[in-house]
Amino acid sequence: MRPPSATLALALALAVVAPSAPAQQRLPDIGSSADTLLGPTQQQEYGQMLLAQLRHYDYVLDDPLVDTWLRGLGNRLASASDQPEQSFTFFMMKDRSINAFATLGGYIGTNAGLVLAAESEDEVAGVLAHEVAHVTQAHVLRGVERAQRDSVPILLAMLGAVAVAAQSDSRSSGNAAMAAVAGAQGLMVQRQIDYTRSNESEADRLGMRTLSRSGYDTAAMARMFERMQAMSRTNQGGERERLPDYMRTHPVTTTRISETRQLAEQLGDRKVGAFTTTGLAGNNPLLPPGLRPGGLEQSAAGGQFGWARERLRALSADTPTQAIAEYGRLARAGGLDDAQRYGLAVAQLRAGNGAEAARGLEALLESHPGDIWLLVGLAQAEARAGRHSAADARFEDLVRRMPRNRAVVLAYAEVLAERNNAEAGRRAQDILRPLMASSGQDPVFQRTFARACEIAGDPVRSGEAWAETAYLNGRAEQALVQLNTLRKRDDLDYYARARIDARIAAITPTVLELRRQGVRDPDLRK
Repeated sequence: MRPPSATLALALALAVVAPSAPAQQRLPDIGSSADTLLGPTQQQEYGQMLLAQLRHYDYVLDDPLVDTWLRGLGNRLASASDQPEQSFTFFMMKDRSINAFATLGGYIGTNAGLVLAAESEDEVAGVLAHEVAHVTQAHVLRGVERAQRDSVPILLAMLGAVAVAAQSDSRSSGNAAMAAVAGAQGLMVQRQIDYTRSNESEADRLGMRTLSRSGYDTAAMARMFERMQAMSRTNQGGERERLPDYMRTHPVTTTRISETRQLAEQLGDRKVGAFTTTGLAGNNPLLPPGLRPGGLEQSAAGGQFGWARERLRALSADTPTQAIAEYGRLARAGGLDDAQRYGLAVAQLRAGNGAEAARGLEALLESHPGDIWLLVGLAQAEARAGRHSAADARFEDLVRRMPRNRAVVLAYAEVLAERNNAEAGRRAQDILRPLMASSGQDPVFQRTFARACEIAGDPVRSGEAWAETAYLNGRAEQALVQLNTLRKRDDLDYYARARIDARIAAITPTVLELRRQGVRDPDLRK
């Protein structure tokens, strides 16, 4: 259960990082100053702050397999956009309402509900291509300028309503805090969050072009819009799914659907960039004629979409028991396909039924030999079922073949950490170290590395990683306290002290700004 006032606290936390803007200040017209209002570094900082706060309230679904799929999809679109040099960060939300949103710094959030409502990866790509265009065309930044002109805090105006809409929980609608948020949300949605019709039209047009360049089905955007419109009209879904929040900030009209259909027909099968199946393989001048890289067909066809959607179904359910019951209803309604059987195995694994999960995954591997999603799941299930030798052998083989695969390494390290002995901790450290250079912003890695170091008998590295975990999860003040405590140890060598001092210096400005705005870590105030 979420804290009763979590949504309100989130909105307030987002507001505090906004720079003050005097009411009498006159800003230049939109379009002439949007790109100078906030520099790229500031935009990145705001995006990081939002993501950290969402993690703090447990709204983000940080799963290595899902993250790999989502980032692969998002980066494919970003590279085919009009500004491929723009930095993007794609992340998944646990909420099952249908929503996606773009914010400062190229941070794009996708709700699990959007993926569950889609029937193909192309449809998810259609919505994300639209959000990418909002970033590349500075629609978000221009909204920030309007917010500052109206003396509304930047992040509260631009992100608060989107985050509230995405995360609102009807079961707490009677709470006074939720009532306060609802009132603020109405104003923010009306004055700040809603994109103009021209913004939406431009994002549709450029998003379609990005879809075409990246090799996705250009008709998928219209299909997804139609599905969302139908759901809003027929009030389909349960209490958590029935209101497509995406339609509140990106109104889907019959005209927009018609226009996207026309754009798809105009683009047809023309693929303008190097991201089509043909462009990557058949016509690639860097490859011998006729050579097709292994696995390309699956990637181009969105072969992982089914696994990703069903893994999200299992992980976004309130409890593993509810997820298993949901698959029971699907089975009674018409049987389970392979992807749904995989999702059921994930739910059983979460529920502690390792042996049952292993049986299901073994059966699936007969039809999908060598599939990484199934192999990782089977190794985890074997470990949970007490078959440690089989699990270790499977994981060691995967690590040997893919030593830098985040999903493989983190899954194995977590299994090792569960054994709670020094030998397992040292092995976990060994396999995690190759990922350290690229995992500075990865809270799952930091948490796993912290635990591995802890049981391996390395308290300094463990303390650093736990502090980093706190910081990435929106607890900057707590991270600073942990680092200052760690710095007092007598056994620090020169390099450890230098690392800790550097992180203290980097985190302190954020903590001071939060304190200046009156925001303190509630756990530290007790």
